[in-house]
Amino acid sequence: MTKEQDIKNAVEVLKKGGVILYPTDTVWGIGCDATNAEAVKRVYEIKQRDDSKALICLVDSDARMQRYVRNVPDVAWQLIDCKPEKPTTIILDGAVNLAENLIAEDGSIGIRITNEAFSKELCYRFQKAIVSTSANISGEPAAQNYRDIDPRIIEAVDYVCWTRRQEHQPHTPSSIIRLRQDGQVEIIRN
Repeated sequence: MTKEQDIKNAVEVLKKGGVILYPTDTVWGIGCDATNAEAVKRVYEIKQRDDSKALICLVDSDARMQRYVRNVPDVAWQLIDCKPEKPTTIILDGAVNLAENLIAEDGSIGIRITNEAFSKELCYRFQKAIVSTSANISGEPAAQNYRDIDPRIIEAVDYVCWTRRQEHQPHTPSSIIRLRQDGQVEIIRN
């Protein structure tokens, strides 16, 4: 299957409210339409994760990120512009236009602009934020490669992407930085 067809298939599933398994700029992820509360609920169920633990989402561009955060602070743009070596998820206050069960109790959202070819094109083609949570049962190690994914997760999703399935190299989760409106910066995961 071509990468083009793989993305087309994944986008069709996302548009129908389905859940996909896909390679990201970090580890393999479980994804869905970040604006669809029912799809987000299914992701929590597949991961066997308490929905009080917020999930993050991926976008393809600065402009798309601004659709989901009321006011992106200047320090966030500085962080994005410096192009950190490791993919970095930024937790920002004032989440909007997303499924309620995706937004943390304090109104924040974890969001990352992906620069990896497949996930960036997937986000671009879908034209919305896509949930991106590690493809593992809650509490178990993140799946660095497709072969590391628990069969229960593979069976539970609606579509499994073909791209990068053969890859066998180390991948790590993103860094996570919390930026507050008052300018406070907190490193959650380095």
